Amino acid sequence: MDFDLNDEQRMLKDSVDRLMAGEYGFEQRKAYARNEGGFSREMWRQFAELGFLGLPFAEADGGFGGGPVETMILMEAFGSSLVLEPYLASIVLGGGLLRHGGSAAQREAILPGLIGGELLLAFAHTERHARYDLASVATTARAEAGGFVLNGAKGVVLHGDSADKLIISARLAGAERDRDGIGLFIVDADAPGLSRRGYPTQDGQRAAEVELNNVRIGAERQLLGGIELIEQVVDEAIAALAAEAVGAMAKLHDLTIDYLKTRQQFGTAIGNFQVLQHRGAEMFVALEQARSMAMLACMMVQEADADERHRNMQAAKIQIGRSGRFVGQQAVQLHGGIGLTMEYAAGHYFKRLTMIDTLFGDADHHIGMLAAAGGLLQRQEDAA
Repeated sequence: MDFDLNDEQRMLKDSVDRLMAGEYGFEQRKAYARNEGGFSREMWRQFAELGFLGLPFAEADGGFGGGPVETMILMEAFGSSLVLEPYLASIVLGGGLLRHGGSAAQREAILPGLIGGELLLAFAHTERHARYDLASVATTARAEAGGFVLNGAKGVVLHGDSADKLIISARLAGAERDRDGIGLFIVDADAPGLSRRGYPTQDGQRAAEVELNNVRIGAERQLLGGIELIEQVVDEAIAALAAEAVGAMAKLHDLTIDYLKTRQQFGTAIGNFQVLQHRGAEMFVALEQARSMAMLACMMVQEADADERHRNMQAAKIQIGRSGRFVGQQAVQLHGGIGLTMEYAAGHYFKRLTMIDTLFGDADHHIGMLAAAGGLLQRQEDAA
């Protein structure tokens, strides 16, 4: 299989790498984090000018018709610089739901602002009781003349405090954990009855708690799709996160190797000690295992067979989680006390890798899901 980038993809990679190298150093990132919303609006505008925000959208919708490889290129670079801007929340999640489930009128109304950098989206789906069950939705959408009334609460809405519009999942019918009966609705952030409380997450990103108290919306605000659409977009987000994690691990490995080459002990660089060389090599092996699975996720994210797509995303999530933990732990230990300080980058990379592992199910969760699916498959074969 050919893993080489084509000319346009190489140009994209050069463009994002130059931007990150020139304007997203660790000290610059700390300055961006102090801005309102926890990221740089100016940097977001540059993303728009360079075409990053329009990359996954069809040319007919004003985008550039990019695919999973282009998203992988961007996200790996973003991971390398610990980018704070809401690309995952606004473009991959919110934009993905609109791209796959939005009507022509909805896309025409929202995508120009999103692609141009003037509008931010967030996906409000997770609820306190749900853990990693995507079908667990207690928020309700009651039909009324000409629209719906939404009631409920959502938690850990990524960049939900700065979003201009939220795409909210709510139950139209069925019990709390039924797969059927879930709808998706576009709600303005300033809609009467909607309140939100923003806060920083452990990795320096932002999230919000959102409450809905008799929020009324028109019928034209409903997207076309339910749990299958949610699962499809979450799989795309997992592939994007896998690429981001690879970028973060690669940078963390580089930081650690550089430190081993310069830190002196007993009159020599500690990197000359063979046992530490072995640790650095083991970190590299874990990184390359994660890179292979990120590539697999990228290749399989458009798989038409949903079950096959889920299995591959679960496998990628398992390896990303395991590799991220190993690389992070080794980096912190090899750096010593400096690896835990807020002033040094290593600990920040480890925090982000830990949060990536947690998003949409940690490694242990996906191991259990794969095991359960394998057991069900075996029982079905035995019954046949």
